[in-house]
Amino acid sequence: MRLHRLEIEGFGPFRARQVVDFDAFADDGIFLIGGRTGAGKSSILDAVCFGLYGGVPRYDGGEKRLRSDHSDPEDRTEVVVEFSTVAGRFRVTRSPEYLRPAKRGGGLTKQAPAVALEEWTDAGWIGRAARAVDVANELAEILQLTQEQFLQVILLAQNRFSEFLLADSRDRQKLLRRLFGTERFEDYQSRFDERRRAAEQTLGGRRATVEATLAEADRLVADAELGGDGAVAEAEAPGGADERIEALRRALARGEYRAERLGAERDAAERTLSEADVRLGELREQRQAQADRDRARAALAALDAEAEEIAASRVRLDRGRAAEALRAVIAAAARAETARDAAAAAQATARAAWAGHGIDAGPLREWVTARTRESGAWQRAAELERTAPERAQELATSQDAVDRAVAALAEVDRERAELPALVAELTGLRDAARREGDRVEDLARAEADADARRAAAADGERLAVSRAEAERRTAEAAVAHAQAQAAVATLRQRRLDGYAGELAAALVAGEPCAVCGAIEHPHPAARADPVSADDVADAERIRDEAAARERAAASAEAAVGAELAAATARADGRTAEQADAELAAARDAHTAARDAAARAQEHDALLAQAVQRSADSDAQRAAAADHVAAVREELVRCEQRTSEADRVIAEARGEDARVADRLARVAAQIAAATAAADAADELSARTTAAAEAVAERDEALRGSAFDDTADAESALVPPAALAALEDRLTAHAVQREKERAILLELELRTLPEEPIDLAPHEQASVEARAGWMRAVDGANRAAQTAQALGGLIAAAETEHAASAEDQAEFEVLRGLADTLAGRGANTHKMNLETFVLAAELEEIVTAANVRLGDMSAGRYQLRHSDALAARGAASGLGIVVFDAFTGQTRPAQSLSGGETFLGSLALALGLAEVVTARAGGIRLDTLFIDEGFGSLDAETLEVAMRTLDELRSGGRTVGVISHVEAMQEQIPAQITVRTTPDGPSVIEA
Repeated sequence: MRLHRLEIEGFGPFRARQVVDFDAFADDGIFLIGGRTGAGKSSILDAVCFGLYGGVPRYDGGEKRLRSDHSDPEDRTEVVVEFSTVAGRFRVTRSPEYLRPAKRGGGLTKQAPAVALEEWTDAGWIGRAARAVDVANELAEILQLTQEQFLQVILLAQNRFSEFLLADSRDRQKLLRRLFGTERFEDYQSRFDERRRAAEQTLGGRRATVEATLAEADRLVADAELGGDGAVAEAEAPGGADERIEALRRALARGEYRAERLGAERDAAERTLSEADVRLGELREQRQAQADRDRARAALAALDAEAEEIAASRVRLDRGRAAEALRAVIAAAARAETARDAAAAAQATARAAWAGHGIDAGPLREWVTARTRESGAWQRAAELERTAPERAQELATSQDAVDRAVAALAEVDRERAELPALVAELTGLRDAARREGDRVEDLARAEADADARRAAAADGERLAVSRAEAERRTAEAAVAHAQAQAAVATLRQRRLDGYAGELAAALVAGEPCAVCGAIEHPHPAARADPVSADDVADAERIRDEAAARERAAASAEAAVGAELAAATARADGRTAEQADAELAAARDAHTAARDAAARAQEHDALLAQAVQRSADSDAQRAAAADHVAAVREELVRCEQRTSEADRVIAEARGEDARVADRLARVAAQIAAATAAADAADELSARTTAAAEAVAERDEALRGSAFDDTADAESALVPPAALAALEDRLTAHAVQREKERAILLELELRTLPEEPIDLAPHEQASVEARAGWMRAVDGANRAAQTAQALGGLIAAAETEHAASAEDQAEFEVLRGLADTLAGRGANTHKMNLETFVLAAELEEIVTAANVRLGDMSAGRYQLRHSDALAARGAASGLGIVVFDAFTGQTRPAQSLSGGETFLGSLALALGLAEVVTARAGGIRLDTLFIDEGFGSLDAETLEVAMRTLDELRSGGRTVGVISHVEAMQEQIPAQITVRTTPDGPSVIEA
């Protein structure tokens, strides 16, 4: 990921819009963000994080003061982040929630948060998403980093820099869990029971497969009769899989021996077949040679029979070739004589045509030249004569333009006179509509109040019914309570009345009374209508339940009464019908006010147009007057051009009706004179050429074998026939030589004259092939049986060995669940998630030590510690520091400030490398470090600077936030954050 551009407005200490162009530092690779403490250096990173994720790490858990305190109420708060990844180039525009002035009614209202994501394409910036949830989903796919990962690998903010190094195992586990998303390992533990059951089923399946494979092998041995000497009985005898496999191996050895023996028989049959086929092939070749010899003899005899015809064709070919050499001169003489005769006829025709014009012209060429020069002066007049209609149309168009310009000027004057009245009318309409439309907000509140009263009136009617029902239930509960109370009083009285009978029943003659102590009991009370203590307790319980129901009913009645009173107050004494009528009237008034507001805007726009037209009217009239003058001037020029053209046409027309007629007449005379002169010249040239061609032809005949032209022409042969004749003679000679060569070769082989008989040898070949096929079939069956048996034995051995492995795996899985849960044999008490995070931590520490070793001159190394934590706390995620000076490890908290900085820097960079690798190997081209470099001494600062300089490799850009002067001197590329005298900060590059 690479940051390209950041824009900040109304955010943190920045009021006016500030722009940071990160691409400007790409060549330097490292740049410094400097400025005084509190100027807002860290706010640049806050803006980056807010733009990408909508949150700011420094404000986690506190008040989110994103909007600048320096902003006026009407100022905007916005952050724009432009960045690129392998997925493309993107731009995020985000605004937080803040208060702004209300558009109507005064006061402040909340500006809702907003965000938009755009992508750069060939067509420019196009929108990708505009809802917060959609933008978040799109950015998660594009960035491939959560906010927590982003803060750990790209934006190393203040107060988080050394957090990872100094955290305890519990806090480090929380951080690593968020970075690496290891929550999924929590449910792995429950899956191992399923894996154990699956392993058990696999083991059973393996054993069944071994048994089925051995049974199939036994069947194959029996079918192939490979038992021999009781081997089958051994294979089928009860015993373990190892014994059965050993018996099958012995049967396999017998099968392989059989296959080897039958293979040898197949090879012998194949040699016999090959010898028979070779002998048959030789005899077939000799038989074919006999046929070729006989054919060559017959062909040569046929060619010799054509000797006389070939000789006559050769004579014809020679005469044709000689005549072909004269063809061109004979044809040229004939063409020249024909051309001469045609030129004589043409000359007579042209002379007669010229005489028809009745002109005594003397030399024709001189006459034509004079007439051509004279007619050239009339061409312009002819063109003017041809375009006379266009000039007339142009004249009419100019006159029409003058008329329209005058009319337009009059229209402008009329409209100027009407505009003041129109402006006054629109002003009145607009003001009236505004007065009515200004009541929109008041009428909206009135509508809302009426709607609330209508709802309250409806609630009042509903609650009145509910209160009557509640009063009824309260009365019923009071009656039930009173009855239960009376029942309790009655039972108590009966209980008191029965006490004497209970005491009398307990008296024993001669023993003292428990009440008075007398030993005589002359008149004991009788026991009647007994009531026990349980009877009284049950009655009291029923009474208490009735009292509770009465209190609940009374409470419910009071609640409904309170709701009814509140609804009545909200309804302001209106009935539902009255509230409905008021709501309808309020809605109508509100709608009318909105319509009036809309009309006011329309009238305002029309008024603005009318005022603008009034302001433009003077310029329009001046333009119209200038246009009238211009078209009138053009009309005058058009009339002058028409008059001049008429004069030129009259001069060139002469005695003819039109200039075109005069030109046509003279052109015909010139053409006739030119034709007569050309014909005379052509006749003279053709006569000379004919005499030369005849002389050349006669000279060629005298040096040839022909007597005259007729004799040469009779010997001529068409070129195609001449070529065919030559091909025929050549083919005959070539074929005769070919056949003689073939016959000579075959005669030298001394082949027998009688045809060779192939039938006995073909029969021998057929019998040898049949024997070979039988041998191949038997050998293949034996080999297939041995191969199949070997495959079954190998499969049985493999499955048998695999079953042992499955048994071992099953035993392992059975004990693995406790190990994954951190119990049993797991002496480090680490569950699966902690174990995975410990592996990640080992990689992080390894990556960190690559830089820490250089930064500490080899003194310090970070080491992962899996020591058991005290009191059952999570263990396995500890980090200790190995000090080469002492050879001992010590806690990271024992490091000094500068050492802690170097260790934290190394660990942060190692963490960044591992996290980005886990996020798909994304490339981090921009890195920010915001930490107090001022706590470092000069030597440590130099080490830190060297490390930061190494981070630039591969095109990465590193931004460092610090106010240390030494860093300002070593880093030339800088951004300065400066506070202005009136409070807001500005960014200067």
